[in-house]
Amino acid sequence: MGGNSVEKFFKLKENGTNIKTEVIAGITTFMTMAYILAVNPLVLADAGMDAGGVFTATAISAAFATLIMALYAKYPFALAPGMGLNAFFAYTVVLGPMDKTWQFALTAVLIEGIVFIILSFFNVREAIFDSIPANLKNAVSVGIGLFIAFIGLDGANIVQIGDGTPLALGNIASGAPIVALAGTILIGFLLSKNIKGALLIGIILSTLIGIPLGVTQLPDGFNSLVSLPPSVKDVAFQFVSMEEIFSFEMLVVVFTFLFVDIFDTVGTLAGVASKADMLDENGKLPRVSKALMADALGTIAGSCLGTSTVTTFVESASGVTAGGRTGLTSLTTAAMFALALFFAPLFTMIPGAATAPALIIVGLFMMGSIKDIEFDDPTDGVPAFLTIIMMPLAYSIAEGIVFGMVSYVVLKAITGKFKDISFTMWLLALLFIIRIIFM
Repeated sequence: MGGNSVEKFFKLKENGTNIKTEVIAGITTFMTMAYILAVNPLVLADAGMDAGGVFTATAISAAFATLIMALYAKYPFALAPGMGLNAFFAYTVVLGPMDKTWQFALTAVLIEGIVFIILSFFNVREAIFDSIPANLKNAVSVGIGLFIAFIGLDGANIVQIGDGTPLALGNIASGAPIVALAGTILIGFLLSKNIKGALLIGIILSTLIGIPLGVTQLPDGFNSLVSLPPSVKDVAFQFVSMEEIFSFEMLVVVFTFLFVDIFDTVGTLAGVASKADMLDENGKLPRVSKALMADALGTIAGSCLGTSTVTTFVESASGVTAGGRTGLTSLTTAAMFALALFFAPLFTMIPGAATAPALIIVGLFMMGSIKDIEFDDPTDGVPAFLTIIMMPLAYSIAEGIVFGMVSYVVLKAITGKFKDISFTMWLLALLFIIRIIFM
């Protein structure tokens, strides 16, 4: 595909961007989410799955789903097996109170993907996205910003669980916090000088700073950098019998996967799209159904290959902050995931402390939407605030949305502002309340 063809296909000029900016943005997104290639196999290995096979399944499913996002939806959002969803898979369904096999959990992921396809035909997820009021969409963007920054601070051990307090300051004089704080200052300096690719440069420099501090672990020689990807034969197409599929336990697991994934994805799309000014005058995201289809197909492919639910990554905001505005950004990210199959040690050597500065700065930029939130009216302001604050504190985009939407409906109802509540909002609030009571 030549330069002119790329321009026409992705409408780069129309979106105020160019090939160089998009490619840098795509690499930046990949760098901030490459940790999933190392973390996801470790999490699912705890459930008894082959770590090598999960690594390959993770990379391929991420590349596949992100490619669909790039070429079909044409948005700069990247997808991969999601954190939180993989933890539920391993530590609740398999190792937790449910005590099921990993094959059972993998089958639930497959069913979830199929249900998503069905919901897409009836525009259910699109209706959910469109039903969120503009004020809450902006709050989601701000909440995600705080959440992303918190992920970065936590990953670099700048904040940690305290002794007698929920959170406390970590040992700032240790290696990881030094790398993260130095990287944050570096990126801030680069941005102040209007240097293109500041986030990506910051990640690379932070990785280099981490070498003498023992934070960045270098591979042993070039031969250890390049290798064929591990086989997926021990994890691919490992599904349970029909008897287990039609069980109450399967229903509960599938529902939980559905709930978390729907609202993580909807929240991520709303927040990142709001930051990138992609929402139309009615607060809707054009082609949102295509964007939602990408994670549905990615989830099905991922379950067949041998990994947990594939979802849109909140780290996509780093690419948007770097200037990514079209599918060329996600096409670049997809290519990086495909390349990572053969250079796993190179990509996984980037420590969390080196990507933390990018996440912290992205959090700063996403806070910009706070100026568009209506706080003067408590029936708008309280739900917006709860949405913002609960995302980092509950460590979940989905739970932040629950607090925001339920409080919005309740406050609007008890103050008589029924015209502000759509039927979809009423229904969602009721479902959220039922879930809180019974699950």
